[in-house]
Amino acid sequence: MMGRQSLVRSMMVGAALAAAVTIAVPMGSAEAATSVVAVVNNTPITSGDLERRVNFLKLQHAKGNLRSKAREELIEEALKRGEVLRAGASVSTSEVDAAYARFASSNKMSPDQLGKILNQAGVGPEHFKQFIAVQMSWPRVVNARFGGSTNGKTLAERMQENGGKKPVTTEYFLKQVIFVVPEKRRNAILGKRKAEAEASRSKFPGCDQAKAFAATMHDVSIRDLGRVLAPQMPDDWKPLIEKTTGQTTGTRVTERGVEYLAICKKREVNDDVAAEMVFRAEDIANSKGNNENDENSKKYIAELRKKATITER
Repeated sequence: MMGRQSLVRSMMVGAALAAAVTIAVPMGSAEAATSVVAVVNNTPITSGDLERRVNFLKLQHAKGNLRSKAREELIEEALKRGEVLRAGASVSTSEVDAAYARFASSNKMSPDQLGKILNQAGVGPEHFKQFIAVQMSWPRVVNARFGGSTNGKTLAERMQENGGKKPVTTEYFLKQVIFVVPEKRRNAILGKRKAEAEASRSKFPGCDQAKAFAATMHDVSIRDLGRVLAPQMPDDWKPLIEKTTGQTTGTRVTERGVEYLAICKKREVNDDVAAEMVFRAEDIANSKGNNENDENSKKYIAELRKKATITER
């Protein structure tokens, strides 16, 4: 498992990794809400939120007054989240889960392992997902407000550089089939479960009947991953997807058990969303495209602050 020191380094690029894919999760879970430390346009920020963000900053080796910095970050995120919701630009739960899984995979961990480390650090997976959600949703409203730019250029300009064509990528609609293996019985039954998973692939009846199919077997669950573009595909699944000729991939052993993906639908697409995704993935690969440093983003936040009602306690 990855140590906390290594996680600290990877958290520094967490926003960039998350930006390779595109939940607006409400701020302030009840579990840690002991008091309200600020209110942004009627949205409360709790002491629990503040403590988790302070711990998150510690993971990033941030310097200075961490409580003050954490408070400012949460206020800014509340402003962003409100504008994202107003514009109807929220990313989906499945998209954030995919980004979270990609982050874990890039650091040689399962999502469950990442969650344990985040819990131990006093951050928690939900707080990190909230952070991812804002990071992924905010560029949409900035692009809409200032004409839609990728790496400082409009989508049209990027396409012109590409010979006037939108880049083509593959769109998948996926379901995840999980043959659950309890940790305490892992050594005893893993081989058997792997054989069962492999045997089930040839009998898979299609995505519409997936849940009914899982119900005929012991401890098998189905997870709907929805639409996933090729640039979004987690690295652990990419080779299996690329090798697949039928409707299911090969199996993988994970922390949950033995899994494979069912390909419900696959097609080549070159719509604006896909084009932006491809260009953004290219920018991430080149260490560019950080919207937090974009002048348009700063200008937008300044406008929102002027109009906002912010009360600190």
